Amino acid sequence: MSDLGRLTADLPPEQRAIRAKCFHPTGTFVQFERAEIEQSIPERFEKIVAKYPERIAVKTRNAALTYETLNTIANRIAWAILEKRGPAQEPIVLLFEHGAPMIAAILGVLKAGKMYLPLDSSLPPARIVEILKDSRAGLILTNGGNLSLARESIGNEWIVLNTDLIESVYPGENPDLSVSSGAPAYILYTSGSTGRPKGVVNTHRNELHNAMAYTNTLHFCANDRLTLLHSCAFAASRPNLFGALLNGAALYPFDIKRDGLTQLAEWLIREKITVYHSSAIVYRYFLDLLLGEEDFADLRLIKLGSQQVFESDLQAYKKHFSADCILAHTLSCTEANTFRWYLMDKETETHGDIVPVGYPVEDMEVRLLGDDGKAVGSDQGGEIAIRSPYLALGYWQDPDLSGAAFQLDPEGETAPIYRTGDLGVMESDGCLTHLGRKDFQVKVRGYRINLGEIETSLLALDTVRGAVVTTREDSRGEKRLVAYIVPALEPPPAVSAIRQALARQLPRYMVPSTFVTLDALPLTPNGKVDRGALPEPAAERPNLDVTFMAPRTQIEEVIADIWSEVLGLKPVGVHDNFLDLGGHSLMATQIISRVMDRFRVELPIRSLLEAPTVAEMALVITQNLAEKAGAEDLHSLLAELEALSDGEADRLLAGGQREDNVK
Repeated sequence: MSDLGRLTADLPPEQRAIRAKCFHPTGTFVQFERAEIEQSIPERFEKIVAKYPERIAVKTRNAALTYETLNTIANRIAWAILEKRGPAQEPIVLLFEHGAPMIAAILGVLKAGKMYLPLDSSLPPARIVEILKDSRAGLILTNGGNLSLARESIGNEWIVLNTDLIESVYPGENPDLSVSSGAPAYILYTSGSTGRPKGVVNTHRNELHNAMAYTNTLHFCANDRLTLLHSCAFAASRPNLFGALLNGAALYPFDIKRDGLTQLAEWLIREKITVYHSSAIVYRYFLDLLLGEEDFADLRLIKLGSQQVFESDLQAYKKHFSADCILAHTLSCTEANTFRWYLMDKETETHGDIVPVGYPVEDMEVRLLGDDGKAVGSDQGGEIAIRSPYLALGYWQDPDLSGAAFQLDPEGETAPIYRTGDLGVMESDGCLTHLGRKDFQVKVRGYRINLGEIETSLLALDTVRGAVVTTREDSRGEKRLVAYIVPALEPPPAVSAIRQALARQLPRYMVPSTFVTLDALPLTPNGKVDRGALPEPAAERPNLDVTFMAPRTQIEEVIADIWSEVLGLKPVGVHDNFLDLGGHSLMATQIISRVMDRFRVELPIRSLLEAPTVAEMALVITQNLAEKAGAEDLHSLLAELEALSDGEADRLLAGGQREDNVK
């Protein structure tokens, strides 16, 4: 065993005890052997298909695909790619919705011996074009549902293949193609400090190593049912994606952007999900919606990653989930996959507000380095660096950036080192605590963001003369992006106009939720921006391109109060757009949940996108109430609601009678 392979041998007794409990209660766990990482992902997948052909591989609200069916679809995609592009290695862009078509396309690209490059269909067209140009991809795979988006985004510069049209054209047999374990498997684009995204390239071997670590730590088996809540365009999707499909388990995609979180608990229970995985902030919003009466009898594991986890998150787990359910906290990055684990049960106690990220993953050594690049001592903070033979190959088409990030071990070891830019502190027993980012790279709502890229986009606007972007914590302790701008014009541009301009260039999650206008940016004596002197944003309505109008009815007033509480600002005007006020999808889930509870109506999460102002939402609710009450005259129902006290309105909305009408 190598020195890296021995890293997990000295786990403390409590960690070994929790891992010993982390098994499916009825399923049979099969060890993922080290020798199996020396193959390609399709080879491992095809062995699973032969072993479990009739088991469900992927289940969505529209389809349930067995392993045999999924393999057949992927094979047809692979043959189509090979016919159009030949066997040469190259990236193939995937533009699909979150679900089975994307998963089948990923497998098809890998079976064709090429690299998959997944794009989130919610990206702005300008961002899609930027990535396409950088990737130099020769083919884009999409389907009927996203074909128009592909055409609008790229014009006629790239070949587009609609996978909906290939079923009867190409064979369903496995391609007779040998793919090396060291061959590149995918490119995932992340935010870059130069103002443009950068593509991280990783291999089949590295992804299989990650799947081996996940499988053997969490004991995935064919009886498991794993969530897929993350978009396949992000690194956080891979553990459950391959953890399921390379072990014969079932993968359950759930689109939070489309369906919100209000239905998630019922879906987890109905589908008998055993493994839940999300970012910490999605977990918090999800738990905020629970009533405390839910019975997650089948859930054996909750895995959180991408952000710091706090003592309050551990206590919430203890409150809502059974003694048989394990909570896992991990630390990972796109360049190195998962490199730390910390497992918790109902008996776990922490010694501070921050939950550790724990102990080593096999073959992943963590070193903490000072500014001089030398190792720091125990209990001293330093930059987290990873030494491993299973690091990414580098950044696509950028050898200089790759050489700077992936360096040879100065101590002469053969495994390279990647400096993450994250800070941490190590306890004497080897337990690591994550302290956040060292540079201007942050994680907000689970997304990895380089603040410099947003600043570059702001400074490209004619209306902005100076800009700094930072993060602030809201009342829940969650990070939010705050942009400080010095306008180039008087009067200053409306926040809504700046937001819309950014949304044409950046993903929605990179558009700041709050904008603060300054006469000048504060500077240090040496002329750099003094970020410590930036003022705290006021919890007030931003400068929008619509005139403020106060609520005019009781319904509008209730909705405005809900918006104000969730968004953390006031006042809220009835014609203010939800997104222009800094709202995002998780806030939308909270608003919809509270509105449904207050007015006793059923609203889909998309209703806030279709009716993004208080006035429009009030109209939707009024129409729902009229249908529910069977009122012939909508205005009479409104008048009656206006005349009632809150308590009387509650009784009417619940289907009761006015007290003065009771005989």
